[in-house]
Amino acid sequence: MDAPVKTQPEWKISDQPVPYPEALAAMEARAAAIADGTAGEQVWLLEHPPIYTAGTSANDADLLDARFPVYRTGRGGQFTYHGPGQRVGYVMLDLKTRTPDVRAYVRDLEQWLIEALAQFNVKGERREGRVGIWVQRGMREDKIAALGVRIKRWVTLHGVALNVEPDLSHFSGIVPCGVTAHGVTSLADLGIQVSMADVDVALMQSFRKIFG
Repeated sequence: MDAPVKTQPEWKISDQPVPYPEALAAMEARAAAIADGTAGEQVWLLEHPPIYTAGTSANDADLLDARFPVYRTGRGGQFTYHGPGQRVGYVMLDLKTRTPDVRAYVRDLEQWLIEALAQFNVKGERREGRVGIWVQRGMREDKIAALGVRIKRWVTLHGVALNVEPDLSHFSGIVPCGVTAHGVTSLADLGIQVSMADVDVALMQSFRKIFG
């Protein structure tokens, strides 16, 4: 039996911040169309205005200062921040035609971020028991990218958020992903000045490497 042919998803890039409810509605509509067989896969790269989102396992005590709008969302995970300077990647793939394995998919998302960061000579790493991608900085570790996933009818929703040059003080309104012992960083915070377009190219190249 031949392996299924992996087609390349459509890439959509938004240059202006997209309001969260608008993005969510568009993503859910596209995912439903993919499940129905009436649309192809899509990866959408965008930024949001400053917001906090709460995943399905969010603890209300982790919302320390609701200085930005808070949205409850169907993705897995806890509280996270989105805002300008952070590249969000919403990934809508049909796992039925790929590998219907949620754990393998999450691992591929992590590897996608690790490979993209490597293009800027940043060593992103996984940590057992902690979601996201981490950077070792001497004695401490900081989170540079977050993941949050939902699967509906074997189509993926939500995805990743990579800190390029966001205002890191905005993360102080929450306990990011419920982790208090570690900080948050970005490419700019690590001294790496790159444009969002540079990051998009790295994400596209790395995606093809991981997802075919």
